[in-house]
Amino acid sequence: MKPILAIVGRPNVGKSTIFNRIVGERKSIVDDSPGVTRDRLYDEANWQKYNFIIIDTGGIQWEKEDISKSITKQTQIAIEEADVILMVVDSNVGVTLDDQKISNILKKTDKPVVIAVNKTDNFQKSNYYDFYSLGLGEPIPISAIHGGNMGDLLDAITDSFPDEIVNEIYDNTLKLAIIGRPNVGKSSLVNKLSNADRVIVSPIAGTTRDSVDQKVIYDDKEYILIDTAGIRRKSRVGDALEKFTIIRSLRAIERSNVTCILIDAEDGVTEQDKKIAGYAFENGKGIIIVVNKWDLIEKDGKTMKKYESDIRDELTFLSYAPIIFISALTGKRIFDLLKLADRININCNRKIETSVLNQLLREIVTYNPPSREKGRNLKIYYGTQIRVAPPSFALFINDEKLMHFSYKRHIENKFREAFDFEGTPIRIYLRNKKGEK
Repeated sequence: MKPILAIVGRPNVGKSTIFNRIVGERKSIVDDSPGVTRDRLYDEANWQKYNFIIIDTGGIQWEKEDISKSITKQTQIAIEEADVILMVVDSNVGVTLDDQKISNILKKTDKPVVIAVNKTDNFQKSNYYDFYSLGLGEPIPISAIHGGNMGDLLDAITDSFPDEIVNEIYDNTLKLAIIGRPNVGKSSLVNKLSNADRVIVSPIAGTTRDSVDQKVIYDDKEYILIDTAGIRRKSRVGDALEKFTIIRSLRAIERSNVTCILIDAEDGVTEQDKKIAGYAFENGKGIIIVVNKWDLIEKDGKTMKKYESDIRDELTFLSYAPIIFISALTGKRIFDLLKLADRININCNRKIETSVLNQLLREIVTYNPPSREKGRNLKIYYGTQIRVAPPSFALFINDEKLMHFSYKRHIENKFREAFDFEGTPIRIYLRNKKGEK
């Protein structure tokens, strides 16, 4: 399971520069003006053997302006979710009153804190020892803009990850993540499934803080429902709540086999829905699009088909994901959701024999040969499945540059026609066969 690192500190100490340096791309806006980072940014990073989620935050301020209060609140939410906190300070400015206030907040969290003294250009003459006074342990001098001492910083961060988070292991029980925007009915769905007469429920003690997991036995089969709606009331503040769902969804998606993306039937697909669905797609999980509150919609014979068409138009990258219409309030079709999750989980772990796969590849090339690229023909020598969950295939070819994206998509579509991959993404990797051109 991926730990979470939150980067916090005063405005303009270089938090976004550190974020970009660790992630490896300029995904966070960087500017010399204080307060440029308005919203939290999330991404995945890795160092040595560790993969982790990293959150960039706006600077903590105690001024009365609404924007400052909003930024501070979002930072507090990030601190609540984090497993390790990286506090950033400015070597050129020295210890400030705000630094001391922030350090006092962090001490009360009882979470590991690493302190980075940024903008240290001369490590021999640095005053980073002054930051011992914050009482957060050994300060680590760095220069994020030049990359100086970032290795030592990342070592300190990964050494601080709690073992119970990094090594969290679940059994083979099918795990369903119930994700979506606030108020789309995530908890209502879990509660309805849990309270049904034919269902046996037991709580699961998880190592993840605030996880709301339910073990459900339905028709002699076990499921774990991961509810992402367990948000503390003190975090319920406008826009901050919307963004908080992303980090909760990320962790739930990771732990799941199949992800159920809940959409409010009255609202349709929103931009936030698209963001959450994108994370599920990128993580390679089985996906079900669940339209909840279907009981509130006035219907005729064409209503469901119209809704399906609109969803497909908005979530084009999830064309393989089935759509199910339910009512968590009345219980309509909620157990069809469990049966569908069973089927998709099987599809995610489906293995295709190499001989069958290569017979299909020969048929694809015979009936629809690839077009010539740069005066040369693409040759597909053979393919093999290299993993499951999601099903992933390696195609050995003469030159990767000759594989047009449209032909690769054509191969994926033919795979889907030949084999039951409903609800699961497919990954196709190209490999140049050595010695062949």
